[in-house]
Amino acid sequence: MAQEEGGSLSKVLARVGASHGITDLAQKLHFYDRWASDYDQLQARGFLRLHGVDGSSGMLEQARAHGLYQHLSLCTLGQEPLPSPEGTYDAVLMVGALSDGQVPCSAIPELLRVTKPGGLVCLTTRTNPSNLQYKEALEATLDKLEQAKEWERLVAWPVDRWELATTKLEVVPGTSDSDDFISGIVYLYRKRQVAQVEGVRPSAQPLTGL
Repeated sequence: MAQEEGGSLSKVLARVGASHGITDLAQKLHFYDRWASDYDQLQARGFLRLHGVDGSSGMLEQARAHGLYQHLSLCTLGQEPLPSPEGTYDAVLMVGALSDGQVPCSAIPELLRVTKPGGLVCLTTRTNPSNLQYKEALEATLDKLEQAKEWERLVAWPVDRWELATTKLEVVPGTSDSDDFISGIVYLYRKRQVAQVEGVRPSAQPLTGL
C-alpha cells in the first residue's frame, strides 16, 4: 500500500469496486495483470518488501509467476500462526478470504500481531444472506479489538456490486443483489501507536515499507 497525494484511499476503493463489477473471467484476469504493474510504483515510494501468504500451494505458484513478491509462504490462517515476527509490516491486507467456511474470525488478532504500530490492516467480507452470521461474528471481533484500543477504524465502506453470486440462493429479490451480484464491505483499521499506550500523543509518520 502506497501513500499518494490527492485522496489515494478513494482511488484504491474505486479500483477495488471496479474489479468486482467485471463479470467475464478473462477480463478480470486482465484487470489484475494491469494492476500488478502498480507494484513498481509501490517500490518507487519505498515499499520494497511485498510478502504473500495463502493456504493453497497452487495459488502461491500463480503469485510467484508474476514476480511481484519477495517472499511467499504456505500458511493456513486460523490453524497456524503467520510466519512473521510481531510488528513486521506497515500494511496487511486480506481480501476475499474472510467468509463462512474460509478463514475464521479467530485469525484477525494474528493479522494485527504482524502489523507495525501505526500500520494499516485492510479486510473485506461479503454481506449477502448466507454470510450474515459470519459478518456479525467478524464485526464483534473487530469491535472488541477497537474497544481494547488495539486499533482504530478508519473506513467501513459498503459495496453493492461486490461479486457475482455463485447460486440463486444468494441473490436477494428486490435489491441490488437481484442482478446476480452480491454485496460486500471493506474495512480499514490503523494499529495503535506505542506512544498512545504511554499517554504521549504520536507524531504522524509516513509508511515506508511493506
